[in-house]
Amino acid sequence: MKRLMVVALFAAGWMLAAAAQAAGVHFLAPQDGAVVQSPVKVRMAVEGMKVAPAGKLVPGTGHFHILIDEGPMPKGVVIPKDARHLHFGKGQTEAVVELTPGKHRLTLQFADGLHRSYGKAWAQTITITVR
Repeated sequence: MKRLMVVALFAAGWMLAAAAQAAGVHFLAPQDGAVVQSPVKVRMAVEGMKVAPAGKLVPGTGHFHILIDEGPMPKGVVIPKDARHLHFGKGQTEAVVELTPGKHRLTLQFADGLHRSYGKAWAQTITITVR
């Protein structure tokens, strides 16, 4: 009986740890290290929050930004809007991004309804090569 209880507790702990690790944002496409052609089709996902349009502060929601050749933005910092900071404030989960040939670092950053970054915990950075 003790052994069964230990196994059950271990399994429950492992499942909780896996769920905690899954929270955050993820590039569904392209994959890290991919060789692609421009324009690049990007697919984005989030676990642990919901995607919502920008403009309103609703707890547990946000929208995506792609930062080109930059890393994550610090928590609470408003993400600028320019050619290197792409905003998807309508709640988009897919985009087509024009990139020049060469190696690029893409950071998927989740932010609140006022474009304030949720920080590194809600970001993923990948490197791709554009032909």
